[in-house]
Amino acid sequence: METSEAVPREEHEAVLQSGILGRWIDRLAIVPALGLVVAMLILIQEVVLRYVFGRPTIWAHETTVFLCAISFIYGGLLCAARDRHIRVVLVYDILPPAARRVADILISAVCGLSAAAFAWAAWQMVKRAAWRPDGSFHLETSGSAWNPAYPGILKILLMVALAIMALQFAILTINYARKGVR
Repeated sequence: METSEAVPREEHEAVLQSGILGRWIDRLAIVPALGLVVAMLILIQEVVLRYVFGRPTIWAHETTVFLCAISFIYGGLLCAARDRHIRVVLVYDILPPAARRVADILISAVCGLSAAAFAWAAWQMVKRAAWRPDGSFHLETSGSAWNPAYPGILKILLMVALAIMALQFAILTINYARKGVR
């Protein structure tokens, strides 16, 4: 249910209230999307190598999981920028425009505080995943035969994404409060 004051936009674009940050998040979404394509190609290669040549790799599974995880992490940022996060639309859709504005402000503020709390929790994980007890830098590895540093990298990316998401929700909160009805 759109109001006459709503700004028309495509469903696959960042909302105006997300600001410059949201537009950049939206533009950069192609990178993790291409990562999914690369993951698919790696899996096809792995199937051929394993079942046609009997020569599987030791890196394909962990790499595809890593690339897909990056896409899922980025998906949270993209949902915030496009205002596609979860809300109870049954209630939201029947609200008058002024009440929707208040709901948008409150939802964005609560989501921002939650993202900030999760970013802090992620920092606690990063401290253990990126530094040894003696203070030297060393990323946590998978422990497999190949043993890449993917777990440590993912924890850092998750923390950064959550911090950016908290900032995105702060921008949304301010812009919803300033600009009124979407």
